[in-house]
Amino acid sequence: MAISALRHPLLPCQCLTMLNLRRPHLRKSQKRLWFSVLPLALVLALVSPGCTQTAACTCTELGANVSLSLPVQSIHNQTLVDSWKAYRSRFIQGDGRVIDREAQDRTVSEGQAYAMLRAVAINDPETFQRTYAWAKNNLARQDENGQPTDLLWAWKWGQRTDGSWGIQDGNFATDADIDAATALILAAQRWHCPQYLDEARALLADIWEHGTVLLPDGRRQLLPGPAEAFFAEPNRLILNPSYFAPASLRLFAEVDPERDWASLIDSGYAMLDDLAGLSTTGLPPDWVAYDPHYQNLPPARARLSLAKSLQL
Repeated sequence: MAISALRHPLLPCQCLTMLNLRRPHLRKSQKRLWFSVLPLALVLALVSPGCTQTAACTCTELGANVSLSLPVQSIHNQTLVDSWKAYRSRFIQGDGRVIDREAQDRTVSEGQAYAMLRAVAINDPETFQRTYAWAKNNLARQDENGQPTDLLWAWKWGQRTDGSWGIQDGNFATDADIDAATALILAAQRWHCPQYLDEARALLADIWEHGTVLLPDGRRQLLPGPAEAFFAEPNRLILNPSYFAPASLRLFAEVDPERDWASLIDSGYAMLDDLAGLSTTGLPPDWVAYDPHYQNLPPARARLSLAKSLQL
């Protein structure tokens, strides 16, 4: 499917409809999750007007003569542009590495993907390309022979105990790969780069194969990372509810119809509805177990994480 062949052209007035946000019979927990798709919907609204009907360009050449801009006019536009410039200067290294200044200057895959999403929204293709290239070159997962295992990113990169810098944990974090695929799809649409869409689809294939699992009851569930770590025991999964990203999953269904991404949306909403009863607040725990019912992980009861709750 070419970029122009998307069933929805991502116009501002249509982006919410495309994501099918209006769910007329939402349960209580599902209503809360409605708000989780708004940030991506707003990104779609911002991205779309920047598209033109020009021929596809070479993605690595996009940085020339492009000015930072938010197509939707607002009195806050300049503030957002200035904020991006400050963020880029403070946290993004010249080679594209996104640095966590509060954690021994490490880099995590999620940070790289966040920068890519922000770069698309602010129309900064050069920074997008740099951050994406750094992640591909430095977070690539390899086997013991140094051969690529898949297109998913190792989640943690930093200074090792011997003083060298590199991958510290070769496991992938599904939320980061979901964000990266989302950013690639939006970049392909905004800057007319089919290469990004092709790479997004290749990444989606690995997310589906390694980051999802089919449960005994026939439902497909999103895993936080490798099955060896989160599905190590038969019929027992360890899940992170905040990794559920319905807006991205709907976007994936648009560009990758070969896989049933909608099934992950259904199972995700069902999970959140079940988890609402595990705490007095009605908020889902940070991490949960499923075997074959959802439950808190001992010893904490309804262990909540502020950061992850905000992410939801």
